Amino acid sequence: MDVAGKKALVFGGTSGIGLATAKQLVELGATVVAVSRDPSKAGEVPAGIALKACDTRDEAAVAALCAECAPYDILISAATGGDRAMGPFLKMDLAGYKGSFDKLWGYATVVRYGAEHLAEDGSITLVSGAPARRGRVGQISLASVGGAVEAFVRTMAAELAPRRINVVSPGVINTPMMGPAGPERDAAANKRCADHLIPRAGTAEEVAQGIVFCVQNDFVTGTTIDVDGGWILT
Repeated sequence: MDVAGKKALVFGGTSGIGLATAKQLVELGATVVAVSRDPSKAGEVPAGIALKACDTRDEAAVAALCAECAPYDILISAATGGDRAMGPFLKMDLAGYKGSFDKLWGYATVVRYGAEHLAEDGSITLVSGAPARRGRVGQISLASVGGAVEAFVRTMAAELAPRRINVVSPGVINTPMMGPAGPERDAAANKRCADHLIPRAGTAEEVAQGIVFCVQNDFVTGTTIDVDGGWILT
């Protein structure tokens, strides 16, 4: 897909990976509607990015927004859906574990109503996470939700064809989700990657490049792209 002149709808598009993706698409000539619960997080954005408010957990709001923004060629969701439970499963509040799946339900809602207005040669990309590929102790909710997202994408690929759907799986990424920007966040992020093949945290821009690849490459569907610094190999 040549994205120049195309329109993209990016949920979770006002910070971190989503915002980096929106900016890269605009640089390639697309126009973007960036969506989140709090669009003010985006700050100043380049010309070509419009900001909209929507919570992916609100089915009616997602349906209305997709209809309002239609038609479009590119649909992306990097929205987290809300808080995620962490720690050992046998000590975990099950309500917290259940709440972690808001990310999956948000993605399902975006695809369900977003696909209705997507161009016949359009592309959908979602974001999972490296724990789905190789889990570690204390990451049961991340692994479970990410694994469900990847299974959803593989199964949806046949139903959506000739439209395409893919998923990008990031490793440890230095984004606002890890706290306020600064040396302390950088050090903490890099410490978590000390034993990885690439011993540093990734950037939102590096993950965005993986998402843009999924958008542009017309021969890729139902696929998981790892952008993880070698997480799954260590």
